Amino acid sequence: MNLRIHLLFLTVLLLLETGTAVYIFLLWLQKLPKYLLLENVKGFESSSARNELVRTLETCGFKYQEFLLSPTCLGIPNSRMRYFLIAKLHEEPFSFQAPGQVLTRFPDQDLQDLLEDKAADKVGGASSSLSSEEKNLDLNIGPDCRSKKNLSKGAFLFKLETVEEMERKYGQDNDSSIQMLKDFLEEESEEMSQYSLPTKSILRYAFLLDIVKPTCRRSTCFTKGYGHYVEGTGSVLQTAVDVELESVFKHIEELPEEEKLMKWSTLKLRYFTPREIANLHGFPLEFGFPDKITIKQCYRLLGNSLNVHVVAKLISILVG
Repeated sequence: MNLRIHLLFLTVLLLLETGTAVYIFLLWLQKLPKYLLLENVKGFESSSARNELVRTLETCGFKYQEFLLSPTCLGIPNSRMRYFLIAKLHEEPFSFQAPGQVLTRFPDQDLQDLLEDKAADKVGGASSSLSSEEKNLDLNIGPDCRSKKNLSKGAFLFKLETVEEMERKYGQDNDSSIQMLKDFLEEESEEMSQYSLPTKSILRYAFLLDIVKPTCRRSTCFTKGYGHYVEGTGSVLQTAVDVELESVFKHIEELPEEEKLMKWSTLKLRYFTPREIANLHGFPLEFGFPDKITIKQCYRLLGNSLNVHVVAKLISILVG
């Protein structure tokens, strides 16, 4: 039974709602698959269905390991945290296997980080006096990926975000291990106008948008509602790179609607294109959609997709 058939079982398992159903499915098979790879949303790891699933795998003789992984762990500027489980039948446990634990990095990354930490300990010096927060977070990186002074604790900013939320974004944009978004973007052209945010969407959701620039090193998870719904479906791109985001939002609530729109229009906000989202998902350049597929359908398909690089690395670990 080849790997393609094994991955077919992943699709079938994803359609099953409970571990009991998985158990019935595995018993129904005349021959159990040698490998299994399962994906689900974050939160599945603490569900009763997950508990039933791992009991079933153990009963059937599988050795398994669970993960919570995002493309950011591979240097890709897109947050898409997902639960993964890899399992193999009647073999020795994985060399990195951590029973009962959900790993948040790939095994080789844990080893590399351990070696780097030991090297850092040998260096010592001034860096050892920094707090963990100071080592991992540069608060001088602002929401528009430029320099910014520290923010007062607990205050609300020019958008509907707390200081803590903004500091998390500063840290992400200051993480040089993550690529910049510009490496995944298409060239700007007149055709991009079809991806511009509608006026009514800007008026209604401007304070809820996650706005990023090409020089940022982050983007939120793109869902199947991207391009149709605005709130919580994915980041939008500010193509006017020289405009400071804070200067646009400052005191904007005091302005009449027409002036608000004029200020927001200076940002030149647009949606990410399907091709750009496919790039972030790791699809090769030769990948494309049939001509009859609409943009809305492209967004829906990509929103239900997986990150190719994350899955490829898991398969390599599984069968390696």
